[in-house]
Amino acid sequence: MAKSKIQIDWNKIANPEPVLSRFPSRRSVVYSTKGMVSASQPLAVEAGLEILRKGGNAADAAVATSAALNVTEPSCCGIGGDAFCLFYDAKTKTVKALNGSGHSPQKLTLEYVRKRGLTGTSIPLTDLNSVTVPGAAAAWVDTVEHFGSGNLTVADVFEPAIRLAEEGVPVSELHSFSWQRSEKLIKNASPNGDEMLLNGKAPLPGQIIKLPTLAQTFKEVATHGKDGFYKGRVAEAIVELIQSKGGVMELDDLAKHKTTFVEPIKYTYANEVTLYECPPNGQGLTALIALGILESLQEMGITKPLLEMEHNSAEYLHVLIEALRLAFADTQWYVADPEVEDVPVEKLLSKEYLASRAKLINPLKTNPEVVHGNPTNSSDTVYFTVTDQWGNACSYIQSNYAGFGTGAVPKGCGFTLQNRGSGFVLTENHRNALQGGKRPYHTIIPAMAIRGDELFLSYGVMGGFMQPQGHIQVLQGMLRGYTPQAALDSPRFCISAGIPDAQTKDSGNAGDINSEVYIEEGIPMETIKKLREMGHDARLATGFQRATFGRGQVIQKLADPSGRFVWAAGSDLRADGHASPQI
Repeated sequence: MAKSKIQIDWNKIANPEPVLSRFPSRRSVVYSTKGMVSASQPLAVEAGLEILRKGGNAADAAVATSAALNVTEPSCCGIGGDAFCLFYDAKTKTVKALNGSGHSPQKLTLEYVRKRGLTGTSIPLTDLNSVTVPGAAAAWVDTVEHFGSGNLTVADVFEPAIRLAEEGVPVSELHSFSWQRSEKLIKNASPNGDEMLLNGKAPLPGQIIKLPTLAQTFKEVATHGKDGFYKGRVAEAIVELIQSKGGVMELDDLAKHKTTFVEPIKYTYANEVTLYECPPNGQGLTALIALGILESLQEMGITKPLLEMEHNSAEYLHVLIEALRLAFADTQWYVADPEVEDVPVEKLLSKEYLASRAKLINPLKTNPEVVHGNPTNSSDTVYFTVTDQWGNACSYIQSNYAGFGTGAVPKGCGFTLQNRGSGFVLTENHRNALQGGKRPYHTIIPAMAIRGDELFLSYGVMGGFMQPQGHIQVLQGMLRGYTPQAALDSPRFCISAGIPDAQTKDSGNAGDINSEVYIEEGIPMETIKKLREMGHDARLATGFQRATFGRGQVIQKLADPSGRFVWAAGSDLRADGHASPQI
């Protein structure tokens, strides 16, 4: 293999500068020689640690964290949504992948939604025909049974979340803000909204909320496995609610659901670091295409090496923005359900194709001829990562899609139903066109980076179409020698993110054209001015708008001179959580 022109200083990565030399943060890196959990909610972190202390591995603890997040952060995720997983097996030194997304109802057709009067490009977020079969419950059970330690049962893993739901949890600051924004949605979406409210209101920071009906749903999965969700009482409640609002989901749609174990897709950068993503119908391909374009730019001499550019300078941001726009232009068309459509992943990641795309980039100005998608964003997802004392890692992500999803609560179940079906395109000739029994374009993506066959990073950045953008920006920061916390603290950009109202706007799907680039507070106005001069519609985002840039978690594996490994973790300051070690 030819030696890459891109030089990564691994000594700098192993010995990074103190965080205070670059970015102010309320946090420092967290280290551990045993397990580690990094998540957006402290109580969910503790749930994962509890399972690690009981002898569970990273996969077991990830599911415990995931279920607990349904209690502590239901505005972003839950058993009514979907999940994806990457698992690094330290024994075999391989990365395995799980697709826990659901299909549309078999009877949901383009003809049917047109007869209902829908004329836009996507199913509205509040229409219950946007509900695909929730995949999270099956994903949790299958993660434990296929990747878990074997020391604990599914019931054992669910114990912390059930306890939290029954005893109640104090609501955190940022999550309360999201809950308050969705109060009207929850009240109007179904007759059962009070199950997700506190005395008819969204809870304020510090107020304790109990979710007893969610605890009962969890108990049924803990006792009966997947059948506890996809058959029986819970399934009947889901179907009854959807059909009462003109939806066509049936019990058979739920009963047929299965998790898919898939081969992860990957791209090796600079002949040293391999980025792993889940394959389509997820959008992880976007990050890989962008990474390949960035490598081609440097290898062909179109730009100087990224590591020689000042971090977050206009020169640096311009190149990343243009590469990601090209990547979105491809994936907004090609990413679809591979069981239904051909998705040419190998061709899209070939050196020849990536080089041809790189040639479209002008290092001095934007290319107005490049048609790109419209990645609209809301922070409606939770990403977390867990590692264990044996060297395994689990990169896990789950989502309701737009905040609380549809906001509709099946009676007696304690969770809201997702609206992932809004990711379909209502155009017949599109690969991602609506069809019965099909999975839509999916935004949620976990990531892992491997050096050789050893784990380098288990990481991710949540938040709609921000996710592949975050994967690239955080990875490039780590390759620059930043600590996990510094890489997360660093101000970010988000292409065409906007600050949409998830309750009223449609999902802005593939084929839409938008050129806004939102730049996070912390990047100088002079830099934003230079980006505008280069042709970017660059806009500053401040305050709560910073949620636009996602909320990430990173766990890095370090080698100690003693021969032992050390986990180094960071947690995004844009969220309520933290990273915490097992003792």
